[in-house]
This record gives sequence, C-alpha cells and structure tokens, in this order.
Amino acid sequence: MQRTQAPIGVFDSGVGGLTVVRALRAQLPGEEVFYLGDTARVPYGSKSPETVARYSLACARFLLKYRVKLLMVACNTASAHALPVLRNAFEVPVLGAVEPGARAAAGVTQAGHVGVIGTLGTIRSRAYEEALKRLNPSISVTGQACPLLVPLAEEGWTDDEITLAVARRYLRELAAKDPAIDTLVLGCTHYPLLSSMLQVAARDAFGRSVTLVDSATAMAHAARDVLVSRGEIQVESLGERSMGGQLRCFVSDASRLGELASRFLGESVGDFEQVDL
Repeated sequence: MQRTQAPIGVFDSGVGGLTVVRALRAQLPGEEVFYLGDTARVPYGSKSPETVARYSLACARFLLKYRVKLLMVACNTASAHALPVLRNAFEVPVLGAVEPGARAAAGVTQAGHVGVIGTLGTIRSRAYEEALKRLNPSISVTGQACPLLVPLAEEGWTDDEITLAVARRYLRELAAKDPAIDTLVLGCTHYPLLSSMLQVAARDAFGRSVTLVDSATAMAHAARDVLVSRGEIQVESLGERSMGGQLRCFVSDASRLGELASRFLGESVGDFEQVDL
C-alpha cells in the first residue's frame, strides 16, 4: 500500500479509544498509529466543556510533536466540546467521532428517528443532534446518557446479567421518549464492547430490532476517506491487506493498562509509554 511515512494520531480520555484504533487497523492495516490515552484525567464525560477543551488541546499538542498527518479525536465528549478549538488551533486535519457517526446513522435510518447513547457530557452537548440535523433536518434525534456502561465495559462484563439489566433500563427510558427509534448510535468508545448486550436490550425495549451504529467503525471509514482525498493513500491500493503498521501507545497514567487495553484493542498491546501532559 502506498502511504506517507507520517503516523496517524489518535487520542481519547482513556483506553476506550483503542476500539477506534482497532477499527482503523482493520481498515488501514499498513498505517502507523500513535495512540494517547489521558488515563490520569479520565473520565472526560463528567467534566465541563472548558476543561474538556483544555485537556484535548494538551493531548493534541503531544501527538503533533510526532508530526502526525491526521489527528483523530476518539473521545465522543472531546469531539462534542473541543473539535472547533482543535481545528482552529492546528493546521493538520482533525477528525472527531460525532460527524462520522451521525453520517452513518443518517444513511441507515428508515423511520427518520435516531437514538444516541453516550456519556452525560456527550448527551448534554447535543452534538449528535446538531450533526444529524445538518445532514437531514427532518430526522428526530433523542439522547440517553448511560454512565454506568463505561465501568461495566472496563470490568469486562460484556456478557453478564447485570450489564443486560442496566442496558435494558437505559434503553427503556430511551424508548419511552421516542418509541419510533430504529437506529441507535453508540456514542462512546466503550460501547462497541457491549454491542451484543445492547442489541438484546434494544430489542426488548423497542419490541423489534434496532440498527446499531458504531462510531468507532464510522471514524475509521472517515479516516480512510480523508487520507485518500489528501493523496496520502492511493485508491487502488485500498484492497491490499498487508500489515506492518506500527502501533505506539502513550498514557498519562499506567494503572490497569495491560488488562484493559487488550480488551478494547482485541490484541496484545505491548508496552505503554507513560508521559506527562
């Protein structure tokens, strides 16, 4: 695959953004990826917009020291609150989680009713609603904060009755707000680990199957499109599945990393480099 030597930079408030790296490596396996998890200050979802923007700028500045050719904001809360600040501050292309996820949801909904689940910060920002309305003003968007799903995903309770009960309760609340929802955006990097549970809970809550939109996968597709449009990758080479792209991981605190990281990435991560942001 033809590519430039510069890496892709990805940051998140913790290790959940490794689901984005996982999707990115599946989509562009030859690309070098530098990942930063701000684990010392996780979670971002309960922080003020101003604090999230300040933390995001620090993460971006760190990755830009490595001359990344694309900056991906895996954290949905940071995407909701900090994307304009980052795009104004730096010349490198900046890709957030909200716009790709919204685009994917707008493309698959049949009823025009979309639900969004995420952290309190993401839902309060109404970022997905605004993005979906820009794409199609007729789409109805309803959000539901699901703060307990993050610790459940990190505990590895991806096939557990407690997780299913919690998911059912959240999605029943969402269904009570709009029973016509047919598409559900997983607006948090942790949620793809719970997709099977969320599919069951959604079926129970709405009485039918609901299409799940994984913002991590949507981001990976969007990254590919950005790199192709900028001439960083040749279109004819996208079918090549050669591996070899290095993954280098940085964190601001190294607690529990070995256990959590492989769960989100789906493979052994190796060493993390602890850094001071």
